[in-house]
Amino acid sequence: MATVQLPDHDASADASAPAFSPLYQQIKALITKSLQGGEWKPGEAIPSEMELAARYKVSQGTVRKAIDELSAENLLVRRQGKGTFVATHAEQQVQFRFLRLMPDDGERGGVERRFLDCRRLRAPADVARALELKSGDTAVQVRRLLFFRGRPVVLDDIWLPGHLFKGLTAERLSEYKGPMYGLFESEFGVRMIRAEEKIRAVAADETSAELLALTPATPLLSVERLSFTYGDKPVELRRGLYSTASHFYRNELS
Repeated sequence: MATVQLPDHDASADASAPAFSPLYQQIKALITKSLQGGEWKPGEAIPSEMELAARYKVSQGTVRKAIDELSAENLLVRRQGKGTFVATHAEQQVQFRFLRLMPDDGERGGVERRFLDCRRLRAPADVARALELKSGDTAVQVRRLLFFRGRPVVLDDIWLPGHLFKGLTAERLSEYKGPMYGLFESEFGVRMIRAEEKIRAVAADETSAELLALTPATPLLSVERLSFTYGDKPVELRRGLYSTASHFYRNELS
């Protein structure tokens, strides 16, 4: 049985910070480190609570509390009678976690995608800053439309770090049948685990109006999303324009 050393307190941390963290938080950090390192792949089962308790030399209850938090953060998924699995964006309940737009009647239905462009170029300064790239680094720009019930509703401009998404093309995006984050996860090893959004009202310009089948100056919802992977590393900047004529943005606050 491998013995894993619990992390010591960082002596260089701010003197005002607590000198310790709860044991379950330390176990959570170790499990997250294993997830980040690819010890357990998306969709795979992790060891049982009993096995993890033996591995880390802590109680099963401590492990359970750590897994509870990781499940609440959508990094792990519990399946009754089967165990705990690494969450994947291919799962039905996770697919729309970052897409908060809902039809007025509440029935989302099928979402169709049309990729308009996918190209590699030098990252503009604002994109480089957001994605923590160096000046001159390459980024991948993806432009796509999302259709709800056959009508264009979302126009996305998506920026990705070029070094993480080598070989990404419009053809590859179009051929993949699952959610785009599922492709990023399975073929590029990049998992989006959380996101921050900025939302404001804007007026459609001529280009966005034409693509969304609207008249120019129609009110749109502008949603700028910065998505992060493990270690709070930004890996996607997405700027979306949402038509809300028959949809609304839904969020849950707790």
